[in-house]
Amino acid sequence: MTYDRTVSVEGTFEETVQVVRRALADQGFGVLTEIDVQATLKTKLGHDMEPYLILGACNPSLAHRALEMDRTIGLLLPCNIVVRKDGDGVLVQAIDPATMVTLTGIEDMGPVADEVALRLDAALASVAASRP
Repeated sequence: MTYDRTVSVEGTFEETVQVVRRALADQGFGVLTEIDVQATLKTKLGHDMEPYLILGACNPSLAHRALEMDRTIGLLLPCNIVVRKDGDGVLVQAIDPATMVTLTGIEDMGPVADEVALRLDAALASVAASRP
């Protein structure tokens, strides 16, 4: 089962992160948290890895709709956007919102998942089309 939506882009990691932030904002997502996995693993474990950033993004109106149906859905909200260096390029990844419906079995969650998918796909398409 594929559970991600991924685009690969050229450009630097830092430039791509800025493009991703703008693309998410254009689709009504705010970035609430940021986890620098590369720095954390280096500090805590002495492990070197490629640049890897997790942006915790949220579209408040869509999150509200999903939470009204199921308070536990917060565990599955498609909030994490991964930006990571991959060879000479950068990958930008988001969870497939359909997993909210598949894992919960709540069919009424479908329209919310569809709206989130449209917005995430638009953001990812914008990132893919940009040249940082």
